[in-house]
Amino acid sequence: MNNIRSLHAKVHSWIDTIGFRLNASQTNKKNMVTTNHYFFETFNFFERNKDGDLKNSKFLCFDTYGEKVNVRSLLDLQTAFFENISQLK
Repeated sequence: MNNIRSLHAKVHSWIDTIGFRLNASQTNKKNMVTTNHYFFETFNFFERNKDGDLKNSKFLCFDTYGEKVNVRSLLDLQTAFFENISQLK
């Protein structure tokens, strides 16, 4: 099962291809949670992990109406991204 990659690896491979930029990174030293904020054009999403455990990273983005979208797969993130980008004129 070595060919199955984690969600973190899939997402980061995709964001590197698209050209997302890391806008900010914050670590809460009390509970050791790191939050990274990525953006591209009008689309923003957040990655959160605890104690640097990248395999268990959680991703969150917002749809075009500002509703939270929990990202459980790369397809969730891509769908939200392309819906957001399609709204640009």
